[in-house]
Amino acid sequence: MLFRMLSIAEGKCKDLIELGIMIVAEEKDTLKAQLKEFFGYTSFRGNQETVIRNILTGRNTFVIMPTGAGKSLCYQLPAMIKDGLAIVISPLIALMKNQVDQLNAYGIHARFMNSTLSKGEITRLKKDCISGSVKLLYVAPESLNKEENIAFLQKVNVSFVAIDEAHCISEWGHDFRPEYRKIKTMIAQLGDMPVIALTATATPKVQLDIQKNLQMEEADVFISSFNRRNLYYEVRPKKETKKQLIRFLKDHKGKSGIIYCLSRKKVEEIAQLLSVNGFRAAPYHAGLDPDIRVKNQDDFLNEETDIIVATIAFGMGIDKPDVRFVVHYDVPKSLEGYYQETGRSGRDGLEGICLMFYSHNDLNKLEKFNKDKTVQERENARVLLQEMEFYAESPVCRRRQLLHYFGEEFMEENCGSCDNCVHPRERYDGTEAVKTVVQAVKQTNERFGLNHLVNVIRGVEDEYVKSYGHFDLPIYGKGGDEEADFWRSVVRQTLIYQYLEKDIDNIGVLRLSEKGKKFLTKPHSIELARDHDFTTAIEDEEVSSERAPANSKAYDEKLFEMLKTLRKQVAKHKNLPPYVIFQDPSLEEMATTYPTNNEDLAAVNGVGMGKVNKFGKEFLEVIQKYVDDNDIETASDVVVKSSVNKSKIKIFIIQQIDRKVDLEEIAQSKNISFEEMLTEIENICYSGTKLNLDYYINDVLDDNKQDQIFDYFLNSETDSLEDAMNDTNNADFSEEEIRLMRIKFLSEYAN
Repeated sequence: MLFRMLSIAEGKCKDLIELGIMIVAEEKDTLKAQLKEFFGYTSFRGNQETVIRNILTGRNTFVIMPTGAGKSLCYQLPAMIKDGLAIVISPLIALMKNQVDQLNAYGIHARFMNSTLSKGEITRLKKDCISGSVKLLYVAPESLNKEENIAFLQKVNVSFVAIDEAHCISEWGHDFRPEYRKIKTMIAQLGDMPVIALTATATPKVQLDIQKNLQMEEADVFISSFNRRNLYYEVRPKKETKKQLIRFLKDHKGKSGIIYCLSRKKVEEIAQLLSVNGFRAAPYHAGLDPDIRVKNQDDFLNEETDIIVATIAFGMGIDKPDVRFVVHYDVPKSLEGYYQETGRSGRDGLEGICLMFYSHNDLNKLEKFNKDKTVQERENARVLLQEMEFYAESPVCRRRQLLHYFGEEFMEENCGSCDNCVHPRERYDGTEAVKTVVQAVKQTNERFGLNHLVNVIRGVEDEYVKSYGHFDLPIYGKGGDEEADFWRSVVRQTLIYQYLEKDIDNIGVLRLSEKGKKFLTKPHSIELARDHDFTTAIEDEEVSSERAPANSKAYDEKLFEMLKTLRKQVAKHKNLPPYVIFQDPSLEEMATTYPTNNEDLAAVNGVGMGKVNKFGKEFLEVIQKYVDDNDIETASDVVVKSSVNKSKIKIFIIQQIDRKVDLEEIAQSKNISFEEMLTEIENICYSGTKLNLDYYINDVLDDNKQDQIFDYFLNSETDSLEDAMNDTNNADFSEEEIRLMRIKFLSEYAN
């Protein structure tokens, strides 16, 4: 009887289990059906489904998911399923617009509320939200902080609040915003509702800070891997950066990419540089007219523009899956910022190249930007910059470094997809060095950071070493034979290889890990690598105005002599002085840049298209043969074309001369001296533009005088004004008269 009862009970239990499985499966099928209905996808990615179910149960949820992994869907789908309006707090207007445009394309009624809306638009928006027709409302924290907006939202049935880019809450995050600190207070005024915080970049310290500030320590936390396997990471020295950039972009012509610069001025400069060099590029920064900014963003998303040159104001939440490269022209302010910005590349899982140009000078500039901040803010910013410096100069796998920074361990020895793995640095036996570092941490009671540890190891008796009595430690001065940079590198590698760990509660402090403790009791062989040395990299932009030493010759001397010989032959054939054909500086530039087509030759200083058409053919043939014979990169490969910035005064002078306006009158109208105006005219002439001054010269010089000066220049070996003035045959002429005739001569024969 008992056995029969147990059997019945067992059967009922089995039925209940099966029923439970059926219910879960049905719910799963329902959620997938809703995913398909609203967004057209047939399956979830990574943690998406688990996160969404957690939100639907009304639990506070903290989501850390890398860029491109689908964070937005984690709150967008629950917003469609749950009754009421979901509020999404978002930091950037560009992000809001992009998200709302995408949702509207799916037929989902989403709106945004920010400073771009007129009073009438805000009134209509509020009416639609209260009526219940809007499902998602994107709000800037500044807008949410206004009393009238809080009062309006209190009348709305709010389903939950999602805080996007939640790292902005933390002063240790790369985009700290004071307004984000007030979010919890704002939400509390709307009633008791679930909160979902989301970010793509959060170190363990930032994670704790976010949860503490939002008072959601009990929240369910979902952390996805930070490893973006399809991305290639590379750091190059900031040397001849524009030339490097043009070469890189030519190798990826037609592909979509983002170039980040620190300043608006640099954004404009690089965008113009790229346009002049034949790339479809546009600028984006907060200082642009809003209409232009929106157009440039839309052109990029719609493939009317290939490259956006931007400050970090661009890209947060921009859902463009086929960005093939992200270039940091300047060093970012933090590793979090760098990781998030590089994450905008290859969101479709295909090729994504992340290139950063690095120099110490950039770090110095960023340090100066922080000088007006509070002491604590300066210290926070300094630590973030130090991490950026460590990343750039370290020889360790860049993927391993990034993952370690975010608290994730990379198990593979070689990722095969960063410059340090593809081109490994010199390695050495670092066993004793690591042992020294670990002992230094232990003997200083795990209370200090990198710089103090290095000073103790090297025996530097500064005020801190003295005050803590660390000069009495056995480890003190043990590494005095090596430079500070060597020991900094060892400490960093010891940390990355997890013999040390960071103290989350005390920023900058290093402690022993379990692995480090075991190493001290049972040491084993460890290989380290030499850091990159960027100290010799000099930014070309910084020194471009300096003259080269008088005895240095940057041009190809052999080609220069060949071009001089050709110039002499052409001059003899045309019965002209050699300088009329091309002057020496022009030949030197040709022997530096190797122009092989009309356009490149016209770009040479002192040439212009007029001279190209008149004399260029034979010179191009000689250069092309020399290039082919010696396997040399041509101008199209190495020349960075600069935008021609003709001043308004030059254009004005050319127009006035074409209209035969008196030269004195032209000078007076621009409030410059006659001599200054002649200099402008000479510059115009030497750049290859033909000017006809006969109408003026005929009034101030008779035919005989004109012929005499003309004959002088025709037979002279040089167009030097000083030589012309010193010639006894020209004693009767003023400097102005000789200059005018030189312009006439060069215009007729050289241009």
